[in-house]
Amino acid sequence: MTRAARPRVRRWATAGTAFLLAAGLAGCGQSAIGADAGTFELVAHTPAPAGDIDSFSWALMTEPYSLDPAYAFDYADNTVLANVCESLLRWNSDLSVSPGLATGFEHPDPLTWVYTIREGVKFHDGTTMTPNDVVVSLQRHLDPEVASFWSDTFKNVDTIEQTGDHEVTVRTKVTDSQFNQLMSAAPGVIQSAASTEAAGADYGNQSTGVNCTGPFKFDEWRSGESITLDRFDDYWDPELRAKAKQMTFVILNDANARVNALQTGEIDGAWTIPSNAIDVLRASDTGEVYFGTNATVQSLVVSDMDGPLGDVRVRQALTMALDRQALVKAAVQGYATPTDALTSESVWVNGDPEATKEAFDDLPNHDYDLDAARALVKEAGAEGAKITYVTASIDSSFDVISQAVASGGAEIGLDIEIETRTPNAYTLLFSDPSALEGVDLFTTRWYLSSTDPLEMYAVIRTGEFSNYGQWSDPEFDDVVNRALQTDDAFERSHLAAEAQRLTSEELPWIPLFDVPTTLWLGDRITGVDPSIYYMYYPWAATIGRAE
Repeated sequence: MTRAARPRVRRWATAGTAFLLAAGLAGCGQSAIGADAGTFELVAHTPAPAGDIDSFSWALMTEPYSLDPAYAFDYADNTVLANVCESLLRWNSDLSVSPGLATGFEHPDPLTWVYTIREGVKFHDGTTMTPNDVVVSLQRHLDPEVASFWSDTFKNVDTIEQTGDHEVTVRTKVTDSQFNQLMSAAPGVIQSAASTEAAGADYGNQSTGVNCTGPFKFDEWRSGESITLDRFDDYWDPELRAKAKQMTFVILNDANARVNALQTGEIDGAWTIPSNAIDVLRASDTGEVYFGTNATVQSLVVSDMDGPLGDVRVRQALTMALDRQALVKAAVQGYATPTDALTSESVWVNGDPEATKEAFDDLPNHDYDLDAARALVKEAGAEGAKITYVTASIDSSFDVISQAVASGGAEIGLDIEIETRTPNAYTLLFSDPSALEGVDLFTTRWYLSSTDPLEMYAVIRTGEFSNYGQWSDPEFDDVVNRALQTDDAFERSHLAAEAQRLTSEELPWIPLFDVPTTLWLGDRITGVDPSIYYMYYPWAATIGRAE
């Protein structure tokens, strides 16, 4: 899924950042991360709340593109939508899956998924959810006029039908190991068929909001300012009844303003804390920073395979020009782990442990080596080649990464020009092909929505929507396609390991580091689990009054 961390704008690095780059990236080896680097421990929960609360506020780093599940493809969209709309299945904080709007499912043969639909669930307008709402919600992703950002999830679907009083059956044309896994994410969201039809193209925007089943309901969206949700008192699950009567998402594009608002208590909470502010907030007496499970890797996306980076030797050279150990220290103050893979180990939990070992231990060596990198650029005839790197700044990490890439490129004979765009323009890189024109490279914090690494590798097959550089490798496509049609998770994980090795060799995306989920809770509130699950689980319902 996308995903940029919805960055903010600053044209060039500050003098302080430039010094950090010079000291931390030029010629540093594996010892660059020292005792002064950020240290953290992952936790599963925050303290239980003492009781209900009237209201609380939450910072958003950018404005959602839409609340329509068909277009909820980025951090801000799903952070809000997860509390308003629900999927057939739930993705829990430990990344396990449990029943949601479906009480269960059966998989009687490789092409069939049968969902038992929960009874007595109310939409926010008071009408009752029916299997027809499920059918219509899922079928929207197949409609070319809707142009769902999640259409790839449904590309193998043959039919979606009501097959009983409380039953919906999905049949696929070929075995599809990923379809059911994504029924706990945005593709599995169920909404009112009547409301969706009545709103038409306006569904999910500021004027109409959405009509779903979650513990909060849409109240108001003030463009560029805030989104307010109210508790839904007829919510079906008493264990997830919202403890707050109201919550407000405050849209703060500027990272400094966002951090100041957290420190002063003006805003109660936030996900994805700007990395250069983690130490400041950890030292604050107005709240607490928590680190949790993630499924996210920061990578460089090669978005033009017809340019200089179309030569694998140039991609390899650029990778070797980046000291990722030093980059972690400079960009995120040590709060991450350098990686050679496009997936984190957290999404390999359902496969064969031997496959996981193979996936991470047997990757090609692209360690920091300027001399070898220069030789590859020369061999490729790419000396002096111009590369356009597009960025924006959600926090200082995006600035540091862009400067590191430009500096590393210059060291090996490449001419990398940084172009800074506004946050909304940057987001369009992930959804509008025209926004990629003239762009060779950009960065993303790409999160997965299931515990299967094939979700990552499926999106960079030939012709896929999120294969932004239109990279194509027949061997890779064959491995991934065979894996996607393999029902057995253990067998599938070995194929996934092969796909991971191939991408590490070919580098259609260049992995940098994987990051923990970061959470700030001001001293008024508590109760939410620090985990990437917040993209799809109604996490705000568990937040209540702190002691």
